[in-house]
Amino acid sequence: MDYLLSFPGQLSQHLRSLRKARGLSQTQLAERLGVTQSRIASLEKNASSVSLDHLHKVLGALGVDLVLRETAVVESGLAQPGTSKEPAQNKGAHRGAW
Repeated sequence: MDYLLSFPGQLSQHLRSLRKARGLSQTQLAERLGVTQSRIASLEKNASSVSLDHLHKVLGALGVDLVLRETAVVESGLAQPGTSKEPAQNKGAHRGAW
């Protein structure tokens, strides 16, 4: 399943949802990553300050891939949501490792 991030604040929501969907507590996820429960709580509150390396590790622990998908560019220079050029069979997933 794809999880489109339209704005940075959604990352925290998606991380929390992914963790809960896997039946993990913040403490259990923290143990998998070798961090404290408070670090996981902090990420789920505001993931905007997480490094790409740490995000990759969190996503890996959650069993998902991070996918960058090309989108069409509109005249304003911003990508138009939902206009991916990627074939449908390659869509989905967000993954990494901490």
